[in-house]
Amino acid sequence: MLTHFKIENFKAWREADLTLGKVTGFFGSNSAGKSSLLQFLLALKQTRNATDQGLLLDFGGPTAMVNLGTFKDVVHQQDEQTSIRWVLDWTLPRELVIRARTPSKRRDQRFKRRGQRFKGKHLQTRCEVVGSNSLLRRHELVYRFDEVDFKLQSKDGSEKDFELWADTEKFEFIRTPGRAPRSSRPIKAYRFPNEMWDYYQNADFLGDFELCYEKLMDSIYYLGPLREYPWREYHWGGSRPEDVGPRGERTMDAILAATRDGKMRSLGYRKKKRTFQEMIAYWLKKLGLIDDFSLEEIAAGTNLYQAKVKTSRSSMPTALTDVGFGVSQILPILVLLYYVPKGSTVLLEQPEIHLHPRVQSELADVMLNIADVRNVQIILESHSEHLMRRLQRRVAEEEASSDDVKLYFVSSQRGQAQVEDLRLNDWGEIENWPDQFFGDEMGEIFAITEASLRRRTEQSK
Repeated sequence: MLTHFKIENFKAWREADLTLGKVTGFFGSNSAGKSSLLQFLLALKQTRNATDQGLLLDFGGPTAMVNLGTFKDVVHQQDEQTSIRWVLDWTLPRELVIRARTPSKRRDQRFKRRGQRFKGKHLQTRCEVVGSNSLLRRHELVYRFDEVDFKLQSKDGSEKDFELWADTEKFEFIRTPGRAPRSSRPIKAYRFPNEMWDYYQNADFLGDFELCYEKLMDSIYYLGPLREYPWREYHWGGSRPEDVGPRGERTMDAILAATRDGKMRSLGYRKKKRTFQEMIAYWLKKLGLIDDFSLEEIAAGTNLYQAKVKTSRSSMPTALTDVGFGVSQILPILVLLYYVPKGSTVLLEQPEIHLHPRVQSELADVMLNIADVRNVQIILESHSEHLMRRLQRRVAEEEASSDDVKLYFVSSQRGQAQVEDLRLNDWGEIENWPDQFFGDEMGEIFAITEASLRRRTEQSK
């Protein structure tokens, strides 16, 4: 799970330093910079998946998860002399133990038999890149593990000469005799250069850090704010998608794959286990949207399926296309949160779109339950006061911890994004409520009352 995220000089952000919880919400005005925070994480994910090994950061294209343009488009104030820097901290699913060989003091032994031991469940990566003639070059790549920095750093800004070292007296990297004392720049946003394994005799353990980073990126999933309209029929050829797609276009494929695989889901410890479709139907009913949901083949062997719902217990099954639009918009959210593996991180943009205010509030309960039961981390960008208020309420009722729910207010001042940590105490109260957070509610009430009194006074005359 991601625990800390810091970024500098990215789009409208001069700096953002964020502590993340099981459920993290970014709230604020339009175009303030909320989506940019999610976009950068998506850029890191698509960089990990890129086939071009020469890329340092994959800013995407027309068919990518996120299309950010060029380095000039994304660097703060379009200053190409400025470097983009970021820090990611995350918790590993299990303790990592590595043994790094160290030189032996005995002349007849090249390395100590056991070497230096590092262990822990927390890993950090730090990176810095800067543009140069429309290309990207890197100044630094760091992994921090067990309170030690393992760093590959550019020498005097050189694009070809990098030095590898560890900031501890207990360990040092040993060069291979006869090899040139020069190492090239890192690969992508997280990998050490391939020739480094030849230059250093005891650097092989760094590959474990790279593998942990790749697993972190693979565990990040995304659903955007614009979701596909429902179809009257769905064709399924037996595929098993990784997720529901950025627009929810693979939602039905995911439901059918989970159904075929016999996946079961539960609301918590010692709670009744339900089939995948039963769990989706349970939440749609609890949210007050419909009474029942099913996805069934129209005729055996056709591979054509139809999603049907019942709006009430006594009503006839109806096609999803013939009921309120909100059902089809929340369906990808529910499916994604139950479909991804345990321990995943899900990024959601404006999950409340097309939902009634009461359903927006209930959606917060869905997120809290899944975050707790399935250990799925949820990072969302939203404008919903109702969703946020329910999160506050659950903290006040001690059904959620203020450490697990992190809320941020994002604003813009003179074109620069600002973020404020909304300090949520154990009673669910926000101790530093910003001005004009969700508009001037009291001002609106006062204006209505004032206008009403004025009109009544005029009519009485």
